[in-house]
Amino acid sequence: MTLTVSNLSVLRASRHLLSGVGFEVSAGQALILRGPNGLGKTTLLRTIAGLQPVHEGQVDMPEETAVYAGHLDGIKSTLTVRENLVFWASVFGTGSIDAAIAAFDMDHLIDRAGGMLSAGQKRRLGLARLMVTGRPIWLLDEPTVSLDTVAVGQFGDMIAGHLDRGGMAVIATHIDLGLGARAETLDLSQFKAAPEQQFNPNEAFL
Repeated sequence: MTLTVSNLSVLRASRHLLSGVGFEVSAGQALILRGPNGLGKTTLLRTIAGLQPVHEGQVDMPEETAVYAGHLDGIKSTLTVRENLVFWASVFGTGSIDAAIAAFDMDHLIDRAGGMLSAGQKRRLGLARLMVTGRPIWLLDEPTVSLDTVAVGQFGDMIAGHLDRGGMAVIATHIDLGLGARAETLDLSQFKAAPEQQFNPNEAFL
């Protein structure tokens, strides 16, 4: 299985952000996206995930194989940690939530309501639900925000385990996740769209 992005251009609110983006990620590999804030990393990931239309180019991957995790954690505040994970497992038709709980050492939080979690705990739960989706392609936008050093290490281990199982990940992050040779880095600055030419009414008379 591969994720192939070919000559992709993306827009945000009609503004052209990136042009000609191309890469391929295979099973067991991760791609780390780098670039300054506002460049278009989030928009690119959302486009690959199918959450907004492709402007130009193509995204090729098998249907229903990708899951996107952005800045919102998707947590239901009235449900407990356990109930949140069970809910997502039922949505995606998967089974046990035990591995997801263990990934971020959340046994002591299992019966706590989502609305009572700290920002870091919510982030851990939001990332843990990736493991109950059963989807092999993870598209992650700044996943380590609000995580402490220990949780960042746990997240890196979770990604490594996912790759070991034949999964793949595209991750926008500036943090070293310790993935070694399994991860390649792509600087999106090289795909920054050229400023669109502004119309000068005086030029019409030149």
